[in-house]
Amino acid sequence: MQRLKKPSATVRRRLLALRPALLSDALGKSGAMDHEMRCWSANCRMAGPAMTARIHPADILMVGKALSECPKGYVLVIDGRGERNTALWGAITTLCARRKGMEGVVIDGAIRDVAGIRRSRLPVFARAAVPNAGGAEYRGEIGATIQCGGAVVAPGDWVAGDEDGVVVVPQDRLDAVIEAADRLREVEAAITRRVARGEDLATLLHYDELLASKTSAGGLPQFRFQGAGSQPRINANKRK
Repeated sequence: MQRLKKPSATVRRRLLALRPALLSDALGKSGAMDHEMRCWSANCRMAGPAMTARIHPADILMVGKALSECPKGYVLVIDGRGERNTALWGAITTLCARRKGMEGVVIDGAIRDVAGIRRSRLPVFARAAVPNAGGAEYRGEIGATIQCGGAVVAPGDWVAGDEDGVVVVPQDRLDAVIEAADRLREVEAAITRRVARGEDLATLLHYDELLASKTSAGGLPQFRFQGAGSQPRINANKRK
């Protein structure tokens, strides 16, 4: 496993100030994990670089090892292959992660001990909850590029979460995404102020112009490459 760098407190602070929805917009309306990846904790706000683990389905052996090795300030991201009927995480592992100073855990799989996890301030994201526990028989892999919740996660990518879900920001795009999300936040704030004063949202976002441009295109999409003048007219009132 590659040596993990100490997380940047500045980056973490900037990401926590931005909602994952803004980060997804800045990524071109992408980057989000599946909608089933929901938060189960008392606190859902999370931002940190990823430490990754890929495990054998329904087996917790490598989960325990990854938890032991995950540094302070990191988010442990576990590729559990989407298995919903075997829990890979619970109240004791949540306590361990919290005491280590981890920023959160994201599991493409299930958890248990929900009552205890709901009281914790450590963000825990997972697909489902189920009483069944996993075995401890098989080796997995730590520090590889994985898939979690339908998103590709490489070690060192930044992971942000809140009540909406989880977004992955590739580390090589981090600065550009943060800057774009900052600008989007300012635009949203300006729109919110004007809507609060009674202005029409459709007018502010120029929806009439967008609709007019789409109406003028008209016709069947297949004919657009020929130019509007060559498109056949269709009489909607004509009956056979």
